Amino acid sequence: MPVRIVNLKVNGVDQAFMAKPETTLLLALREQLGLTGAKRGCAQGACGSCTVLLDGAPVVSCLVPAATVDGSAVATVEGLADGQELSDVQQAFIDGFATQCGFCTPGMIMSAEALLARNPDPTADEVNEAISGNVCRCTGYAPIVSAILDAARRRRDRAGQEATR
Repeated sequence: MPVRIVNLKVNGVDQAFMAKPETTLLLALREQLGLTGAKRGCAQGACGSCTVLLDGAPVVSCLVPAATVDGSAVATVEGLADGQELSDVQQAFIDGFATQCGFCTPGMIMSAEALLARNPDPTADEVNEAISGNVCRCTGYAPIVSAILDAARRRRDRAGQEATR
């Protein structure tokens, strides 16, 4: 398979890049598009540090051949903030001390965003299941689960306030 042009909508912006057959989505995001939030951890799909949303679903981008996702939409941690205002999940991670070294944080946050998009009121067990493909070696999982539950509450509270306006 020769080098080909891949067109994606990344964080709402149309992007195009050249991809060799061995180019993964992670490699393209980091090296060709300059989006370094997703991290290269195990390069085997086991740690989740490279998790991004592909057409709304969480994927380990180290295993996704870039040429296979032409025409797709990709969301990365860089696209979550609205200007200087962090997303609810990002802010909850900071407020709840759910980060330590930060290496796993982007993948955890993207997995959380996918969960909250499909389930705005998850249980702790549902959060644990949603982040089960993400490995953290520093903080343990309790502050991460608490932060995701807090982010869900923040979104529900905001939705309730907007509904009463």
